[in-house]
Formats: sequence, C-alpha cells, structure tokens
Amino acid sequence: MKSSILILCLAYLCLSCTNNQNVTVKAKPIAAEIDDHVLSGPSTLNDPDRFVWGGSVIKGDDGKYHMLYSTWECGDSLPKFSDSWVLHSQIAYAVSDYPDRDFKFQKVVLKGRQAEGDSTAWDAQMAHNPHVKKFNNRYYLYYVGGKDPGPQPTGSKGEKVDKRNRVQQSQCIGVIEFESFDDLVQGNYSRSENPLLSPRTRVKPDNIVAPSPEGTEPKPDNIIVVNPSVVQRPGDGKYLLFFKGNFYNPGWRGVHGVAIADSPAGPFTPTDHFVFDVRNEDGTIASGEDPYVWYHPKHEKFYVVLKDFTGRITEDKPGLALLESLDGIKWTKPVNTFFMKKEVVLQSGDTIKMNRLERPQLLIDEDGNPTVLYCAGAITEVNTRTDGASFNVQIPLETN
Repeated sequence: MKSSILILCLAYLCLSCTNNQNVTVKAKPIAAEIDDHVLSGPSTLNDPDRFVWGGSVIKGDDGKYHMLYSTWECGDSLPKFSDSWVLHSQIAYAVSDYPDRDFKFQKVVLKGRQAEGDSTAWDAQMAHNPHVKKFNNRYYLYYVGGKDPGPQPTGSKGEKVDKRNRVQQSQCIGVIEFESFDDLVQGNYSRSENPLLSPRTRVKPDNIVAPSPEGTEPKPDNIIVVNPSVVQRPGDGKYLLFFKGNFYNPGWRGVHGVAIADSPAGPFTPTDHFVFDVRNEDGTIASGEDPYVWYHPKHEKFYVVLKDFTGRITEDKPGLALLESLDGIKWTKPVNTFFMKKEVVLQSGDTIKMNRLERPQLLIDEDGNPTVLYCAGAITEVNTRTDGASFNVQIPLETN
C-alpha cells in the first residue's frame, strides 16, 4: 500500500531495463474534487453508506473493465474503520467501459461465510483485499479471509486477545474460480472449503492465539498470510503467490514470502525465502506491505510495487517502492526506485495531500507497462471514523 500516488505529475515510475535504458511512466491528473472529506468524481469510486477500499481491475472478454474491491457498511452504530474492516469486510463488483474512470457498483459478490450460516468456515467473518487474475481462460479471485476462533483459555498467551484481533490473527488467503463475470454475479463460482495458504508458524512474545512452541523460528508466513499477488513465471510455468506475514522483534513489521504451485488454484507450497528483503541498519527487514507483482516480457524480469512504511526501501520518505527480480525469489533495487508521495493532482491543478494512499494495484498492457494505478485512499485520518470517508482512486499513467 504505498501511501503515495503515481497520480502526481511529480511522480515518475522508472523501470530499469536489461539494456540499461529506462521506461518512464508519469501519472496524469485525475477527474475528481473534494466533497465532504472524500474525493468524488469520475476517477473515484466511493459510497456514503459504506467504506470503499482496495480494488483490483481486469479487462474482460467483453471489452469492459471489471473491478473487485473491498467494502463494508459504515455508520454510528458500527465499529470504527480500524476495527470494521476486520469484522465486516466484503468484496463488491463494479464495471466500466473505461479503465481509469466511471466504475459503477453492481453487487456485493463475496461475503464471509457466516452470512450463509457457517460460522466455523476459515473465511466466516470477512472477505478482503481482492486480487483478480486470468489464467488459461478462467478468472481467479484471490482474497483474504478470517474467522473468530473464540475466547482463548485462561492462562494462555491468547486469553487477552479480543475478537477483532482474534479474527485478524486467523487471516489466510483463499481463491474462487469463475468463467465469466456474469457467472460471478450470479454466484456461479468454485469456492474451496479450505484456504489456499495458511501460516506455518505463530511466533509472537505475547497476546497470540495458538502460539507455536517456544523456540520456533518464524517463517515468512508467520501468524497471518495476507495481501496476495499472483504471477506466472515464464521460465518454468510455475505460479508464484506473494504474501505478507507479521514479525514482532519486538515491535510489529510486515515481511513477505512466496509460495509456488503448478496451477493458479494451487496447491501452493510456501518457501522459506524472505522476498523484498531490504534490510535496516540493525539487520532486520524493512517493513513493507501490499505488494503488486508483475512480469515485464521485454525486460525479462519481475517488478513489484509495494508500500514502504519507513522510507528505508526507497531511501527517501515513506511511499511506494519498486524492486526487481530475475526469478521472483531474489529481489534487488533497480537503478531508479519507484517513489510516490501521498498526494494526488486534480485536473483543476490542485494538489491534494492524502492521509492514506494504499493497496496499489496496476493494469498492465501487453508490453508489460503499467497503464493505470488503483489505490485505496483517504484524505483524513480514517482509522477512527465511522462514516464512509474512504474511496478507491483510479490514476491513468503515461508511458514514455
């Protein structure tokens, strides 16, 4: 989630090429205006009755652009944003004739299975952070789900963990498969009874549900696996699923790993590799989040855009960072890092400072170049709010 935006005219995306040349992508201004603490207009998707968050877009066989995004009800009787996304998030569907504007809500297409009466399912409580891809003429919607395992035994490390955090600590990655968006809207999709990927270790000093035995070394998939990004590796045809786990040493930091499969529907086998592992001066991994990975066929390498919490990855202020890889496992910094401030430029010429600009997802053309950036956004501090003070913004990109 890089709290910066490719949307700035200031913003430049430089991808280092194999021939030492650079492809430069410049963010264009967006068609939006400030309306009661949110951005509204053709380049945004918002809803006064709901929080709107990260969205993933793909071009369908019908030539339209299909967005799947996180959303959940808001209001004074509901929890604040920082709690409600964990407890109530659903995945909705919007469509447009254009890749960078005019997305219209159609339907909530995926809920926690508790809504269907199953409170024991791994994704009973919520469905969040969608990532949609098409492989072999089928669509795959990867998402995050979680459930409440219930109050923990007295004297355990989890006895003081409340419901919100019990659900968050249960988060895994799942997938649904469908043949068309008409099928998705009608509920004709395949949904597994089990998660696609679950954590192998649960290491935390305290306040942890079902901890691993003392002395366990945490894997990249520690406590949770969330924020999926899936890409096929052309060299061997393998599918790579990138994810975030959580470390506590002693404070929180997001780390990333990769799981590998022969099929986009899995089974995925996690590796022990830490990816995107830029290090702090003390040797710990710099905290990041929300990776979007793609393969650039002309450069013959992978790229990832992810949120840099501290500025350590970009070696500047916190924002969106760019890393590259030849095999999807070992990642390095390109000649020019991708960096964006938490600002957007409107077509009016105004520059809007953003409190949140996260969950970057990209639309990639056939040459491997980004053409549109999709981000979750908020102008004000959204964590404590109970109104729909968040939105998704679509930022067109100019490739030179």
